[in-house]
Amino acid sequence: MKTFTDLEELEGSIGTHLGYSPWHTVSQDQIDAFAEATGDRQWIHTDPERAAAGPFRTTIAHGYLALSLLPMLVWQVFTVEGFSINVNYGADKLRFISPLPVDSRVRAGVELLSASWSDKGTLLRSRITLELEGGTRPVCVVDSISLLVP
Repeated sequence: MKTFTDLEELEGSIGTHLGYSPWHTVSQDQIDAFAEATGDRQWIHTDPERAAAGPFRTTIAHGYLALSLLPMLVWQVFTVEGFSINVNYGADKLRFISPLPVDSRVRAGVELLSASWSDKGTLLRSRITLELEGGTRPVCVVDSISLLVP
C-alpha cells in the first residue's frame, strides 16, 4: 500500500497508476445483505434458483454493491496522512460494464487523475477500475472525487 505523507508527494503522483487492492470475494450473503439494506430484492440478485435459468446462469451483485466496495478496496491501495477527514465528494463518468457473478473475486485498480486545492481542502480525483478475476472487461469504472480536509 502507498502512503502519502504530504501534498507535494501526492501531487507528484498525479497521472500515475498506484496499483491494485487484494482480491475480494463477493458472496451471496453480501448480496443478500445489500438487498435487505437497499430494498432492491430483484430476483437476479437474490433468488439463486431462478437466476440459474436467467441470462447470467447465477445471481449477480447489484451495480451499486460493486460501487460500494470501492472505499474498502481503495483504502488497501493508498492513504493520505495529515488530514482530519477524507470524505466522498462525488463521482464522474460512472459506468457498470460487466455483471459481477456471485462468488467472483474483484479488485480495484487506482489511477490518480488530479488534485486541486481550495479553502475547503483538497479535491482528489481518482479513476477506479473494479476488475473481475478472469474477466475480459471491468465490472465498473468511475472517476471518484474525495475531499481531504486538513
